[in-house]
Amino acid sequence: MKIQLKNYQVFIGLFLIMILVMLLSSVVGAADIKVMDSFRIFLSHIPFIGNKVDLGNISNSHITIISNIRLPRILLSFLVGYALSVVGASFQGLLKNPMADPFIIGTSSGAALGAAIAILLKLNTSFLGIGYISVFAFGGALLATFIVYNLAKVKSKVPVTTLLLAGVATGQFFTAIMSFIMVIASNEVTSIVFWTMGSFSSRGWNHVKIAFLPILLGSIVLYIFAKDLNLLLLGEDTAETMGVEVEKTKKTILIVSAFVTAFAVSVSGIIGFVGLIIPHITRMIFSPDHRILIPASGLMGGIFLVIVDTFARTVIAPTEVPVGIITALAGGPFFIYLLRKRKNIV
Repeated sequence: MKIQLKNYQVFIGLFLIMILVMLLSSVVGAADIKVMDSFRIFLSHIPFIGNKVDLGNISNSHITIISNIRLPRILLSFLVGYALSVVGASFQGLLKNPMADPFIIGTSSGAALGAAIAILLKLNTSFLGIGYISVFAFGGALLATFIVYNLAKVKSKVPVTTLLLAGVATGQFFTAIMSFIMVIASNEVTSIVFWTMGSFSSRGWNHVKIAFLPILLGSIVLYIFAKDLNLLLLGEDTAETMGVEVEKTKKTILIVSAFVTAFAVSVSGIIGFVGLIIPHITRMIFSPDHRILIPASGLMGGIFLVIVDTFARTVIAPTEVPVGIITALAGGPFFIYLLRKRKNIV
């Protein structure tokens, strides 16, 4: 059942929930930090007003924990959740399939292969403040997308069915290569597997700075095509008669979505199901209108991943559970629910 709210009420509500979740997440952990202290530390990082915030009665250790460990991790998990959900909503509209997700065109397999190669080569140094594992993962994700796009392209068009088949084939091929790497480099298997499970452990401000602008700009571009996605739901022929440049729209959404997804997975590893379940839940609660669905899915996805990451780092502390395991535990049953629902409809 959809909640009947005006657009501004939806976004104000989600924004307030986002702030609350971030604050609560920042005080959960071994260190006993008050919510108001955390809030003041948060404010101190906001441009123009940060230098006016008094942190005098807050211990330096607490300031360090929030500023250098928890805050960048919270922001990064929000960014990745936002990115995957926005891309998921766009793919589901483009493919007219609620079971589509950001990894449907082989992006995750390419990223995993890139990371496996970096781990195999023992590239422990960094490039522009980002580890080479993330750099190779980003390159692998873009390479997979490039291959899939060119395999799927028929003259100047990109048929949806061909795109999906090319994505599956390329993904399987890249996964096979990664499996071979794991066989010949048995000492690195644990590192490769852990990366593919997804985690925000040891992530810092450099990762936030690298991911922020591409994810923001990519999300804006996808939102610009929200009206076109609404019309595409009526069918490509109908959309074309209503002024939508169908092939140009499909290509732009595919390329931008792959770019955003590549940045997200390069800093977090593979985190599945977020881009599948969050857009669907948002659609059920609020609206199928992509002008609302895309940004609302982004906010809900970011909030969801902050909650999941907080649970991941505290449930069996000091050991961390990879975030991807928890999202899979939540997303698996939901995926089965979608399959059964579609089966009943058919």
